Amino acid sequence: MKNKKNKFVTVSAIQSSVGSDMKINVEKTILLVEEAVKKGAQIIALQELFDTSYFPQYQKMNKDDFAEDASGYTIKVFKEVAKKHGVVLIIPIYEKKKNAKGKIEYHNSAFVIDDKGKLMPTYHKVHIPHDPGFYEKEYFKPSDNGYKIYKTKFATFAVLICYDQWFPEAARAVRLEGAEIIFYPTAIGNIIGYNAEGDWHDAWETAQRGHAIANSVHVVGINRVGREGQMEFFGQSFVSDPFGKVLARASSNKDEVLVQKIDLERNTFFAEGWGFLRNRRPDTYKVLTLNKLIKKSKGLQNVEHYKDMQKALKKND
Repeated sequence: MKNKKNKFVTVSAIQSSVGSDMKINVEKTILLVEEAVKKGAQIIALQELFDTSYFPQYQKMNKDDFAEDASGYTIKVFKEVAKKHGVVLIIPIYEKKKNAKGKIEYHNSAFVIDDKGKLMPTYHKVHIPHDPGFYEKEYFKPSDNGYKIYKTKFATFAVLICYDQWFPEAARAVRLEGAEIIFYPTAIGNIIGYNAEGDWHDAWETAQRGHAIANSVHVVGINRVGREGQMEFFGQSFVSDPFGKVLARASSNKDEVLVQKIDLERNTFFAEGWGFLRNRRPDTYKVLTLNKLIKKSKGLQNVEHYKDMQKALKKND
């Protein structure tokens, strides 16, 4: 029996600081994308809400100051970039769109543009948090069209956005649907003046590497850097192989173009060797599809660390 040829693809995670001018943010990012292209990247992913400040750390912001539709400047210019260089781009923005009934909706979206400059189906963030510093339910409508699998010239992948990465069900679902890589565009950091009980960076990376291991799949985590309000984003975008080994990691405080060649046949190697997908018992998982949720505690407002978090955020008000 002949061994299969290695299936290599070069991926890129672009992390950067973000200013208040959306157009400047876009123009800056185009230069970073072109740098990734020069380094051989074939699939290039940007961070969550790449062209805006992380406005959900505040309440009652004007949505239209940050939102754009698919026909706007940002997507138009990146379609041209993708076509010019023959690369696949993952462009996460705050999307304003009309639904089938003509009503305006706002989504935390990832636009995927193929190597010909054509838009593929848009992914809307499924899981939406709502806590101090992350008031996302105020701004984002949860997805009503599920997860997306992108079959491109270079690889088949899925995009899950930020808070989605804490849910193992999402990673398992897209892997079973054929994803060879899971990209996680995120915007996560530490609240300045708040001493968290745990290490959020360690938790963020560990959870994603856990998804890589449990699903025998490559994972690319993308995060922004810099201070915005009371939030200090910790960067450290990374690429993980299917057994959780970090193949490349960016810095914690610099704009950076992370580029890494990966071997997709390693997915098969680990899947066969460990059998995590082959030995599943779906008949025992029925509770996972029930609408069985743990309600938020009414006593949370009186927990000391919760009050400390709110106090730290108010320092910037």
